[in-house]
Amino acid sequence: MEYHLAQNPMKRDCAVPLVSTHIPYSSLPKSVVSSCCKMIYICRDAKDTFVSLWHVIAELERSRNVEPLSLEEVFELFCSGISGYGPYWDHVLGYWRASLEFPEKVLFLTYEEMKKDTASHVKKLAEFMGCSFTLEEEEEGEVQKIVSMCSFDKLSNLEVNKNGTQSVNTLIAVKNSAFFRKGEIGDWKNNLTPEMGARLDDIMEQKLKGSGLKLPR
Repeated sequence: MEYHLAQNPMKRDCAVPLVSTHIPYSSLPKSVVSSCCKMIYICRDAKDTFVSLWHVIAELERSRNVEPLSLEEVFELFCSGISGYGPYWDHVLGYWRASLEFPEKVLFLTYEEMKKDTASHVKKLAEFMGCSFTLEEEEEGEVQKIVSMCSFDKLSNLEVNKNGTQSVNTLIAVKNSAFFRKGEIGDWKNNLTPEMGARLDDIMEQKLKGSGLKLPR
């Protein structure tokens, strides 16, 4: 929404009523918040989120022929709440609180839970969107077909995602493969020290205190 549609709203395919965004809930257009559209927010462990963000930032900088910032430099910025869409904890809390206030409009999910039990989350998503599976569809394995079709391995190996590119703006084109790295839970351990992981856990625990939200550690 903040890139392609912002540059050219006519690009939207109205036959596919889906729009993705990283915009914080507090910054969404009033027309979106007050509409009857439904929102699905996927939250991820802050440590894995940071590592994923760092790799994408590095790819963006390389595409501009700029020397990427070190992981340590970006980590310090992230822990200070400096990132493209504001402090991560504020981003998470915005949608979490909206899901509590408007449960019929905002569905809050975690990446870790989806990975552990994808089939039940596919059914949960379908129900939330008003497209619940029939008993016959479940018996015919439609849920598992969707799980397979939308799996990380399947999507990352599509030709468009292996070799295609997309324009972030008129000056920068990014390889689609940059958005399909590993998709694993806990990969942060291969990039951050235990001390860095504990520091980020402590920050998130402090920032989310009293919200009722418990994220994986």
